[in-house]
Amino acid sequence: MVVPVIDFSQLNGQERAATMAEIHNGCQEWGFFQLVNHGIPEELLERVKKVSSECFRHERLDNFKKSKPVSMLNEHLEKRTGGKLDGVDWEDVFLLTDDNPDWLSNTPAFKETMAEYRAELKKLAEKMMEIMDENLGLPKGYIKSAFNNNTTTPSSPSDSAFFGTKVSHYPPCPHPELVWGLRAHTDAGGVILLFQDDQVGGLQMLKGDEWIDVQPLANAIVINTGDQIEVLSNGRYKSAWHRVRANPDNTRRSIASFYNPSYKATISPAPQLVEAVEKADVGADFEATDAVKYPKFVFGDYMSVYTEQKYLPKEPRFEAVKAM
Repeated sequence: MVVPVIDFSQLNGQERAATMAEIHNGCQEWGFFQLVNHGIPEELLERVKKVSSECFRHERLDNFKKSKPVSMLNEHLEKRTGGKLDGVDWEDVFLLTDDNPDWLSNTPAFKETMAEYRAELKKLAEKMMEIMDENLGLPKGYIKSAFNNNTTTPSSPSDSAFFGTKVSHYPPCPHPELVWGLRAHTDAGGVILLFQDDQVGGLQMLKGDEWIDVQPLANAIVINTGDQIEVLSNGRYKSAWHRVRANPDNTRRSIASFYNPSYKATISPAPQLVEAVEKADVGADFEATDAVKYPKFVFGDYMSVYTEQKYLPKEPRFEAVKAM
């Protein structure tokens, strides 16, 4: 099996209906797909590759060699306990956000390039949410409004959706059989847009019972749906489990941007999608409450649970937040 690859440029042409259907299938059957011809200039993407790789080599690599993952792996080898190392990822990572202007990089053009890139990715994320609205039969802007605390014009920053970018590098690992680059998990938030290394693989997603490589593809943007899209869609779209294998030979670059709800946003299944289940499942044993597949909760509460249970099954997370 191969993760779907979708030509985004066809969305505005004669193939619009077919492209919309491909995206719907990617969300509903996979939770992962790749966009090509997505409109983000290749020249910008090449600059992003350059500045992020230079930042890692000149500002991050030496510190990684003295980091917790390295020391834990060395201790694990000394103890010869066998099995994979638990509780750590072989990853160097830092976060870029709009409210953190002092991005930790002295690499020339890093800040300007990443700001330009993030602006493009945010527009793409909002376009993707509009496509999900249409494919799910929701009003245009429904998901974006829900993420912005049910308003189109947030009155305060705390009502606004959160857009962050995680810049990760996975350095060569001397014992990739003993540690994951990134342990298996689903993403807590909304829409995730990944610009992954087009030379070094390692990302895998779970399809059914099979782990599938998310194949490197030059200048593609990988889209995956997070837990909040699963809830809003009442389970029509599922967040997919994914992980990263450690690599013995090469550094892998991974730049993941995510459009998440405000911490104050109340998230619940869209009423229109609950009603659709009710109409489809009317029967002698059917109760209206059966149509609601997920609880209603505040996203900040969900994140409190997720922080503690990120690498555990996701269903208990929904149960835990239901009780809060």
